[in-house]
Amino acid sequence: MDDLDDGVSRWRRVADGIRNAISEGAIDDQLPTEGALASQYGVNRHTVRRAIAALSSEGLLRAERGRGTFVNAVPQRIVYPIGTRARFSENMMRQSLEPSGRLINAELIVANAAQASLLDCKIGAPLHRMEHLAVAAGVPLSRSTSLFSADRFPGIIAAYAETGSITKALEMEGLADYRRKETRLTAERASSRDVSFLTCAPDSIVLVSRAIDIDQNDAPVQSIVTRFLADRMELVFSNAP
Repeated sequence: MDDLDDGVSRWRRVADGIRNAISEGAIDDQLPTEGALASQYGVNRHTVRRAIAALSSEGLLRAERGRGTFVNAVPQRIVYPIGTRARFSENMMRQSLEPSGRLINAELIVANAAQASLLDCKIGAPLHRMEHLAVAAGVPLSRSTSLFSADRFPGIIAAYAETGSITKALEMEGLADYRRKETRLTAERASSRDVSFLTCAPDSIVLVSRAIDIDQNDAPVQSIVTRFLADRMELVFSNAP
């Protein structure tokens, strides 16, 4: 272990080492003792405990009083197709998973230059900014922030709060169908807000999708930024409708 690393880097490297050992089968059921891990990675026991706590918060490990720390079954990543129709509820139901959406926060804002360009509206136009959580089988999978024209969709917030579905909320606002125009994907470390709402470790990786949805006349419907937990989701890009 590099002595120049700070404490955070060390526990993250220990956590990554344990995670890799589990995925490669080097650790099967029960973790070695804290002392053994500290010796293996050249760190103190406090660093090992912090790494184990992070992996436990991810659901990878569990502590049993008087017995030690054990490996949980690694959950299979949920497949999420991204094509011309990106529909969370439909995607989950195809995999026999019960979907739901939760409203985190909503506010009325005025469009800045970048937002006006995305939604083809005037700078200063009123927008609904909605932050929401996507859940399947009780597990939080992604956190999104959507922007809608408040003039075109005045009741979108209340409609989403009632239905838990963007598609159903737009239907209530008079839009029968829409499609994905483009999706741009990057990756980064989880933010403090991700950790809070997605119940993940601080060093988790999130896949960040920035997308625009349009109606049948090619008019923008929503700008949406979605943060998917990489260890829970597998994004599949397809040209299929």
